[in-house]
Amino acid sequence: MRNTERVTVTLPGDVLREVDRRGRNRSRFVLEAVERELERRHREDLRRSIEHPHPDGKELSESGFDEWVHGLPEEDADGLLDPKAGTPVRWAPGAGWAETDE
Repeated sequence: MRNTERVTVTLPGDVLREVDRRGRNRSRFVLEAVERELERRHREDLRRSIEHPHPDGKELSESGFDEWVHGLPEEDADGLLDPKAGTPVRWAPGAGWAETDE
């Protein structure tokens, strides 16, 4: 079971009446709504991050995965990653991630 904490939320009366018409458990209703909103905002943050990558991430994507792996200290690179696994991609400004023929 998740650790829970009590909070006080003030809602307009008409909104609360609509919540009560939709279900018996106000707390569950509010929890589900908040979880959906958090997930929506997480997806929006991810979309924004993909559209406008951090300069360090953009530099990494332009240098390529193989170069990044070879730049790792030997103790970190051994067995950590298989550069031949996966699908090669490159960041294309204005288009996002795109597969490459490498």
